[in-house]
Amino acid sequence: MSEADRNQFSAPARVGILLRTAREQRGMTLAQVADAVGCAKSYLSAIENGHRTAPGDEVLSKIELVLGMQADLLLTAGRWQRSLEAGGVHVQRDVAAMQRDGLATQQLRAMLAKNGSIDELYRSGELAKFASRLTPDVNTNATPLPLPLEVPLINSVAAGYPTEFTDLGYPARVADEYVRCPDLHDADAFAARVVGDSMEPTYVEGDVVVFSPARQVRSGSDCFVRIEPDHQTTFKRVYFEQAPDPRDKTASPVERIRLQPLNNKYAPQTYEREKVAGLYAAVSVIRKIG
Repeated sequence: MSEADRNQFSAPARVGILLRTAREQRGMTLAQVADAVGCAKSYLSAIENGHRTAPGDEVLSKIELVLGMQADLLLTAGRWQRSLEAGGVHVQRDVAAMQRDGLATQQLRAMLAKNGSIDELYRSGELAKFASRLTPDVNTNATPLPLPLEVPLINSVAAGYPTEFTDLGYPARVADEYVRCPDLHDADAFAARVVGDSMEPTYVEGDVVVFSPARQVRSGSDCFVRIEPDHQTTFKRVYFEQAPDPRDKTASPVERIRLQPLNNKYAPQTYEREKVAGLYAAVSVIRKIG
């Protein structure tokens, strides 16, 4: 049995291995599965190759249905994978807490060395101050609010959109600047600052638009788009259209994607579906007032 087979039947199996195995057994391409599920081909490719976290239950359920998989097989694997990733965050927090406790011990030792005894430290009031910094307010019953998701701003420095925004490099976990999105739960989300005036009046230059790869892209969605073969990137409203094949008028219509600026002074551009390597739907916009 190959390593992939052993991983496939381990409990729980990685989502990407299950997805690739079922897709190949079904004889479907990534593009076919992506179209049926309603997401970008590059998104599924990154999941198969382990470059992204497991998607949400809704996407996994659609994939199971499209590929005729055993019910809840992907759901179980995805939930386990996400729990492991969340556990990694908890471990980091535990280590940070232990580091803080160790620092507190060092500080207390230094204070004792300076004051001579614990009694002197108590009479000086320094012990009470030290304890207040470590002990939470026991009189408060407030439930701490969950921290908002911090989303990387991928073009915070460069003039324009980054050409190095590729499948293998995505998601951009490290950035020079982040924005907080309280109502977003997609770990793969990213943000980009609007460049130029092609999307006016809905979006103006300087707006920060947040994109979620997990959000389904429909005709009429505003999307961050990556175009092959030069990894050109742009922000436009996308429309899915059918057009005759210019190489064979008798063949079935081919799918094309029209990138439509919202500013009428700019002309739309149309690409074959395979030329569009990534579509990431906009979910919110952050704008300064004044």
